[in-house]
Formats: sequence, structure tokens, C-alpha cells
Amino acid sequence: MQLGVAAARFPAILNLMFKRLLLAALIFAGQAVAGPSDDMFEKLHNAPSESEANDVAQDIWASWMDSGSPTVDMIMQRAVDAQIVGDYETARAFYDRAILIAPDYAEAWSRRAGLFLNDENFPEALRDLNEALRLEPRHFGAWAGLGIMMEAMGAEKEALEAYRQALAIYPFMTQAMQAEKRLSKVAEGQGL
Repeated sequence: MQLGVAAARFPAILNLMFKRLLLAALIFAGQAVAGPSDDMFEKLHNAPSESEANDVAQDIWASWMDSGSPTVDMIMQRAVDAQIVGDYETARAFYDRAILIAPDYAEAWSRRAGLFLNDENFPEALRDLNEALRLEPRHFGAWAGLGIMMEAMGAEKEALEAYRQALAIYPFMTQAMQAEKRLSKVAEGQGL
């Protein structure tokens, strides 16, 4: 009689196992990060005008938002939406989750670093910016974030170097151009 009960429960157990396997497959499927192409960065670097550079930069940002995983992309979009409306706690929870699922996804690290910068939590921001740049050394947004943080900490020389790294990738990056101009005057002893 017990064999009959076990046999009757077997399809339910298989169904549960299948659902868990499917969920795991959805979470971990497509973990390879597509990212922007070398050609996109070449076009960004060689753009003849600020307008054209900004268009290419927007394409690169869009490419960075494509993690290669539909699950992570959905989590990232929810994080961005929360951040836009000022719900930074929720945004951070979503970025944390994206990093947990896809630790090799530079954009999640970079976006979370932005939240830490906003809170002036420099140790956490530095950790996340370093990780983003380790994963994507051409991440001009992370270089600019590093510049912002260094400047806020009074490390003008390091800030200037970070902004120059951003400009080496994205020569028309307005924020980095303005900061480079301002900080190079200080570095050259001309003062503000």
C-alpha cells in the first residue's frame, strides 16, 4: 500500500524538481555578458563631434545594460526605475541581487557604486568602481565616478588622472572635460 502512495507522489516530486531546474536555468542562462563591441569604442574615441560621440556613448550605455541574462536585465531595469524615483534603498537591493546572480557584470557594480557615491560611502564606492573597471576597463562612467570620488576626498591629482582615463575613452564626455580643465589648472599651480 505504501508503494502506491509513493508512486502517486512521484509525478508531483518530478514536477517540483522540474520547476526548480527551470528556475535555475532561467537565472543562470546566458551569463555571458554581451557588452559593447570594440568598434563601438573606436567610433566613440574617433567621433568628429560631441553630438556623434554622445549618440555612440548612449549606444554603449544601452549595451552595458544588456547583461546577457533576461533575469538580470529585468532586475537591473527595476533598479534603474527605483533609482530614478529616488528609492535608493530598493535600487541598491536590486543591484545587490544582480551582482549576486552575475558577479562578472560590470554595469551592476558601476551603478551600485553610483549609489554609494551619492551617500558619500567612499570605501564601498571604491570597491565597486574597482570591480567595474577590472571587469570593463573601458567603462568611462566608472572612471568618471572614480574622478568624482577622488575630487570629493581632496585627491585632485588622482581625480585628474581618473578623468583623463575617461577622456581617453570618451573624448567628448562633458563632465570629464569640465573637471579636467578645472583640475589641470590646480595641478599646474594656477589655482581656481
